[in-house]
Amino acid sequence: MNQQREKFSSRLGFILISAGCAIGLGNVWKFPYITGQFGGAAFVLIYILFLILLGLPILVAELSVGRASQKSVAMSMDVLQPKGTKWHYFKYFAMAGNYILMMFYTTVAGWMIYYFFKMASGGFVGLDKDAISSIFGSMLSNPVLMTGYMIIVVLVSFGICSRGLQKGVEKITKVMMVLLLLLMVVLATRSIFLEGGEEGLRFYLTPNFSALKEFGVLEVLFAALGQAFFTLSIGMGAIAIFGSYIDRSRSLTGEAVYITILDTMVALMAGLIIFPACFAYGINPDAGPSLIFITLPNVFNAMPGGRLWGSLFFLFMCFAAFSTVIAVFENIISFGTDLTNASRKKVIAFNLVAIILLSIPCVLGFNVLSGVQLLGEGSTILDFEDFIVSNNILPLGSVVYVLFCTWKMGWGWDNFMAEANSGVGLKFPKAIRFYVQWILPVIVLFVFVMGYKSLFFS
Repeated sequence: MNQQREKFSSRLGFILISAGCAIGLGNVWKFPYITGQFGGAAFVLIYILFLILLGLPILVAELSVGRASQKSVAMSMDVLQPKGTKWHYFKYFAMAGNYILMMFYTTVAGWMIYYFFKMASGGFVGLDKDAISSIFGSMLSNPVLMTGYMIIVVLVSFGICSRGLQKGVEKITKVMMVLLLLLMVVLATRSIFLEGGEEGLRFYLTPNFSALKEFGVLEVLFAALGQAFFTLSIGMGAIAIFGSYIDRSRSLTGEAVYITILDTMVALMAGLIIFPACFAYGINPDAGPSLIFITLPNVFNAMPGGRLWGSLFFLFMCFAAFSTVIAVFENIISFGTDLTNASRKKVIAFNLVAIILLSIPCVLGFNVLSGVQLLGEGSTILDFEDFIVSNNILPLGSVVYVLFCTWKMGWGWDNFMAEANSGVGLKFPKAIRFYVQWILPVIVLFVFVMGYKSLFFS
């Protein structure tokens, strides 16, 4: 017997939680360091262009499939596909994407909690650059410490999900998202007015297109496209699940625009927090992934009241990480309930153990298994897992969603348009059918192939 599907209690809940799934470490950890590496404002413009041209239509497609089927990606195409077609095989690819994302995301979320407590307890006070750098190194070399924090992330997130959609996921995520947005405004305001931060604002807000030549135009395009997919979490059904939890009173294009605006706003604000602070204290903004964990603690250490600002920053990072983990866990739980009809509690108990075990290789990749360098010298298991999700599952999954919604042998354009435009609000434009059906998938596949070329043949 099918269980009654729970719904969001409010439209605000849906928008904040869908945005919460999209808003995560991709915005506040990955976006600033990639922007720093690829020359600042010119990269930001290309990224926003990709979000509008590629991200938005795919987001609408994914939400439409979720709402029309009233199922997670584990069963949505089974419900909507024409008889005799094989679209439902996509479920295995998409479900794998959700699990692989959590295999490394839970570890990085654990780092955020560790750094929050370290900063709040004064663990960085009085340390020089080398000592701050060694804190990050000693954390990575300690598998017991990292496993402990990863388990905290998994337990807390599944604990919230166990309370149900409205009382757990919606209630807690709403509070976290509001606090996250407030913290961002406070931190960005503080950073913008730092003495010497003007150069950072210029780097971040004034496009320098000659920088694109320096890094290679295709390289920059691929980084921007990968970031657009990663930040919206599109292509693996992580957003589709929230489509299945809303009614048909609002058209999905308008909702997708709100989600994209919120997501982009958080990414842009993260840059406003980080770049003026880096330039004000003479620190290079292209430090890569270590930007958050080595560069910024140095900045906060040099700043008056730095312990407070640093604690608030890592608290904000924790909220960003948890909002995504909770959203993806909700999706993973729905796989189990849709496929087996088991109770929510049973599915959570199984997945709690599964995700802890699956997350251990990422933790060990920095210490015991540091010799496993699948993407070349210096790479880690985390890099490999991130590569599978960001560079493969998200773009290829996005192409599947677009083709499923536009091809006659799939769900089809008319069905998609009827679902996307059901309700009041902004409508999906009919005029862009050719673009969505033919040009958009070709762009995504081209950049996907070029990504492999630059990785293995550059």
